[in-house]
Amino acid sequence: MTPTGTQIPVARPFLDEQETEAVRRVVLSGWLTQGPEVEAFESEFAAFVGARHACAVSNCTTALHLALQAVGVGAGDEVITVSHSFIATANAIRYCGALPVFVDIEAGGFNIDPTLIADAITPRTKAILCVHQMGMPCDLASIVAIGKRFSIPVVEDAACASGSEILWDGQWEKIGKPRADIACFSFHPRKLLTTGDGGMLTTGNSEYDAKFRLWRQHGMSVPDTVRHGSKRVIFESYPELGYNYRMTDLQAAIGRIQLHRLPGFIAERRRLAERYRQQIGQIAGLEAPVEPSWARTNWQSYCVRLPQWLDQRDAMQLLLDRGISTRRGVMTIHREKAYAGDHTHRVAGSLARSVAAQENAIILPLFSQMTDTDVLTVVDALQDAVETLGSRPLKAGQAH
Repeated sequence: MTPTGTQIPVARPFLDEQETEAVRRVVLSGWLTQGPEVEAFESEFAAFVGARHACAVSNCTTALHLALQAVGVGAGDEVITVSHSFIATANAIRYCGALPVFVDIEAGGFNIDPTLIADAITPRTKAILCVHQMGMPCDLASIVAIGKRFSIPVVEDAACASGSEILWDGQWEKIGKPRADIACFSFHPRKLLTTGDGGMLTTGNSEYDAKFRLWRQHGMSVPDTVRHGSKRVIFESYPELGYNYRMTDLQAAIGRIQLHRLPGFIAERRRLAERYRQQIGQIAGLEAPVEPSWARTNWQSYCVRLPQWLDQRDAMQLLLDRGISTRRGVMTIHREKAYAGDHTHRVAGSLARSVAAQENAIILPLFSQMTDTDVLTVVDALQDAVETLGSRPLKAGQAH
C-alpha cells in the first residue's frame, strides 16, 4: 500500500493569464455577447478541423438539437444512436419530438457497433447519431457508408473529440472535417478545449450553416453585428421560430486561446495515456482502452475495464480514500428514470455490452497538468484495489 494525501481530480482545465488577458480585452471592448470574437473563433475552428463552416452555440446539447432539426428530424421520427452516452445525446432527439433508437456498442470498445445499425432502420428512421465516446473516434467510415446506402443523414456527437483524428483514404483528418453531414462539439470544462461552456457545429453544407445561424439567435433575420455596423437603419424580422443558443464573445475569446493550445494538450495526454497503458498492462485482470490503427484519440478520458469479480463502487471508493477521483463507466441512458417507458425510446436488440461497460469500467484521472508521479499514484491504488478487494468474499452476482 502507498498512502498518499495527494488530491488528484479526474479532470482539470488548463487556463492561465493568456485566457485572463483575452477576457479582459473583450470586457474593455464593450461588446460582450455574440460578436467579432465569436466570428473569429468560428473561422479559426473551421480552419483547424478542415471544415467549410463552423457555427458557435451555447453548448453541445443545443448544437445537437440544431443539427437534428437541420437534417429534418421531427415529431414521430426515429434517430438511431447509443444508450451508452451522456443523456444529452438522447435528450436532443426528444427535443425534436423524435424517438431515440438504441443499439449496442462494439465488443471491446465504447462506441456504436456499425454492424447493428442497418437492422435498426425502419421507414421512420430520419438520422443516425453516432458518438465519438470519450474522444475515441467511432468507425465513421462504416457509419457514413450505411447512411449513404439508405439515404439517411449522419450527425456526429463529437462532444469529447476536439482534436481527435481519423484515417480517411490514407490521410489523417480531424474529427469535424465534413465526412458525415454535421459534427457537434462541446467546450465544457471536462473537455480539452473549454470556454466554460459552449459548443460548435461544423458542416460542409451552406444551407445547414445558414439555418444554424438563424435559429441560434431567435430566428432573427439580421445578426446584431450587421445591424450595429450598418450606416443605414435596419429593421430585423423573425421569419421562423428560433432559440437563444448564442455563444458570448467572452467565451469565444477564451476558446481562441484554448484552440491554440489544443495540439499541446493532446500531445501531453497521449504521452500520459501511454504511461497508463504500460503500467496497467502489469495488473492482472485490468483492460486498458485500445486505440484502433485508423484512429488517433485526444484521450479526453481514460477508461479501464475492471475484472468481473472486482466491485466497481468498492474500487472507486478505495481510490477516493487515497485522494484520487474517478468516474464510473459512461452511463446507459435507457436505465435512467427519464427514459422509463416505451414512449421515450426504442431498443434495437441487446444492450448487454453497454450495460457491462457502465458497470465494469471506471474513468481514471487524466489532464494536461498530471505528472508521471500522479500516474504511478493512480496505478498503485488500482493495484491495491485488485489485491485487497480481490481477497474479499464475492457479492451476489459476482464471479471470478
